[in-house]
Amino acid sequence: MSSTFTDEVRGRLEVDAKEVVARYPRERSALLPLLHLVQAEEGYVSQAGIRFCAEQLGLTTAEVTAVATFYTMYKRRPTGEYHVGVCTNTLCAVMGGDEILAGLKEHLGVGNDEATEDGRVSVEHVECNAACDFAPVVMVNWEFFDNQTPESAKRLVDDLRLGEDVRPTRGPERLCTFKEASRLLAGFSDGRADEGTQAGEPSLQGLRLARERGWSAPEPGAAGAPTGDEGSAT
Repeated sequence: MSSTFTDEVRGRLEVDAKEVVARYPRERSALLPLLHLVQAEEGYVSQAGIRFCAEQLGLTTAEVTAVATFYTMYKRRPTGEYHVGVCTNTLCAVMGGDEILAGLKEHLGVGNDEATEDGRVSVEHVECNAACDFAPVVMVNWEFFDNQTPESAKRLVDDLRLGEDVRPTRGPERLCTFKEASRLLAGFSDGRADEGTQAGEPSLQGLRLARERGWSAPEPGAAGAPTGDEGSAT
């Protein structure tokens, strides 16, 4: 991959970068979405992408690199077109997440955060996919595939490599690519946020139970309610 952007790519990114930066009262606050923006261009945050972000925000490349290497959603080497994240946190692990992750790595012949030779699929160990009521959970480009097994996860990645029509359990009606997902995270909508199922049955069951029993969150200031000062010094 080239260490610099072409004039065409730079010109296009500069237009989008100005829109991103304009959302924030302080320019440097736009760094996170700008990193997603350059990741949407190449499928990872390259050295050229780091320099671009630094130039747009008046930062050093060291400052940008510190952020890009801290957050795991920014990749420093090319990902697959479909990036598969397997949750192995407590509940998913108990339900088989570790077995799913090990099975996928063996099945695809890749290590953690590595892509297949055809560039179609990469696999990542994820600490939590924030969907414990659907464990074990796999995400593809941050879309949910609930209640997985080692066998269903292998079928999923095989279908992705073959270009089959793969739909998430919840969310849009088709999967976007990793680059498209990165552009969404930069704040550029694809107009598909309301597609598909937004909440699954386990989540809705909890909501119905709360309504039936009259449960609700405590009012601000009530005993036991968060005050907003929990992190302040005393």
